[in-house]
Amino acid sequence: MSDRINITTPLTDEVVESLKVGDLVQITGTIYTARDAAHKRLVDLLDKGEELPFDVKGQLIYFVGPTPAKPGQAIGSAGPTSSYRMNIYTPRLIEVGQKGMIGKSEMGPEVVAAMKKHKAVYLAAVGGAGALISKSITASEVIAYEDLGAEAIRKMTVKDFPAIVALDCHGGNLYQEGKAKYSKE
Repeated sequence: MSDRINITTPLTDEVVESLKVGDLVQITGTIYTARDAAHKRLVDLLDKGEELPFDVKGQLIYFVGPTPAKPGQAIGSAGPTSSYRMNIYTPRLIEVGQKGMIGKSEMGPEVVAAMKKHKAVYLAAVGGAGALISKSITASEVIAYEDLGAEAIRKMTVKDFPAIVALDCHGGNLYQEGKAKYSKE
C-alpha cells in the first residue's frame, strides 16, 4: 500500500488512470450522494433524454444514506452502504461521464467493464465508521429527490475524505487480490 494520495474533484482521466488498487486516498472537493432509488430515477431521466439534476461529468457518487445532522454539524453519521444494489444503474452513469463511486463491497462485472472502457474508479469507505467519516464532510445540502429522505441526492463538500482504491480502471480488484493473498493452496 502507498502513502495517502490527495485527490480533488472533479476527477480527470489522468487522475483516475494514476490510481491503483490499494492506494489510500483523501478526497477534497464536492461529492454527491445517491442510493438505489435515486440511481433509478437518474437512469430513467437519461433514458428519456432529459437532463440530470446535477452534472455527473468528473464526479464521485457516494453510496450513503446519512443520518440527520446534530446541531453544529454538516451531517450525521455517513457510512457507506453496500454497492451491489447500484450495479444495474452505475454503468449508464459512467457512460455519461461519472468518474467514480464510493461504497462498500464489490461491484459487479458490468460496472468493472464500464470502468475500464470509460476510465472510472471505485473507492471503498470503511463500513461501520460513519461517525468518523462524517468529520471530513464540511457541508451538505439536498439537491434532488427530497421525498427519498435519507436517500435524497445531496451535494457534499468534503476535506480529506478517506477511502481506498478497491477497483481501478486497469482491472485491478482489491477484493480478489485480498482473497488470493490469504487463500490456502
